[in-house]
Amino acid sequence: MLKVSKEAVRQWLNVYLSSGIKGLLDKHRSGRPSKLTKSQRKELCKLIKDGPGKSGFPGACWRSPMIQHLIKERFNVFYSAKYLSELLKSLGFSFQKAKFVASKQNKEKRQEWLERQWPEILKRAGKVNAYVLFGDECSFPQWGTLSYTWAPIGQQPVIETTGKRKGYKVFGLIDYFTGRFFSKGVEGRLNGECYIEFLKEVLKNTRKPIILIQDGAPYHKGAVVKDFIKKHEKRISVYNLPSYSPDYNPIEMLWKKIKEKGTHLQYFPTFEDLVGKVNEMLVKFENAPKEILNLFGLYDELLDA
Repeated sequence: MLKVSKEAVRQWLNVYLSSGIKGLLDKHRSGRPSKLTKSQRKELCKLIKDGPGKSGFPGACWRSPMIQHLIKERFNVFYSAKYLSELLKSLGFSFQKAKFVASKQNKEKRQEWLERQWPEILKRAGKVNAYVLFGDECSFPQWGTLSYTWAPIGQQPVIETTGKRKGYKVFGLIDYFTGRFFSKGVEGRLNGECYIEFLKEVLKNTRKPIILIQDGAPYHKGAVVKDFIKKHEKRISVYNLPSYSPDYNPIEMLWKKIKEKGTHLQYFPTFEDLVGKVNEMLVKFENAPKEILNLFGLYDELLDA
């Protein structure tokens, strides 16, 4: 009807979303759009990093029409969706999925952890030649886990699933100095009693003192666990991470790796199939201390600072 390509219609829509009717009335630009100067590119980069709010746009993250509008208003240059993507890549940006950050995070306590408590832990560990173990738990569902994959356009990939709401839980600890990985699988619910059984196994298989770093899970703070820690205070001392700070716990990245390599896009017809696969991955990482050590990037950067 319009005798124009779908690409042209999409470009018109982008112009309308970014500049309204006025943008559609602008003179047609032929060929590649005008390039931003070096100084303009530098300014644009800073504006994007500062977030949309500082430039008067709603929301916490940028969308393409918003950046198009920003460039048009600030520099009087229009970029189509195709060339905008190229521009942003050249400026060091990539198209990513946003992540949630807990609004309850306490910035002061997080800063205190990095600037005071972590150096204190390292100093203490050095004096007594202790392990510094970051601990956490993870659940691997039998119904599987999904991730991005390649498929023909318009055909969403499908993975079989039993739909059974059952999961295999795993306790884990990784050592900052050696990359040693301790783990224990649990088929029931996570609680203080099974956490203690895991800690008993770790004590049995080590001789050095242990500095245990953990999050605020309820069973970490339960009476039975506190009694156990007190009973073994000559071997174990505990530090709690700041609340809502999983990014401060490197073992979180290990769980992600295990899911990526072991359970993503997999079909587990029986619970035993799931357990077998997860245990296989646990053994793999128990024998890969260098990969474990690579997870401590945040804390290594503090040493270099």
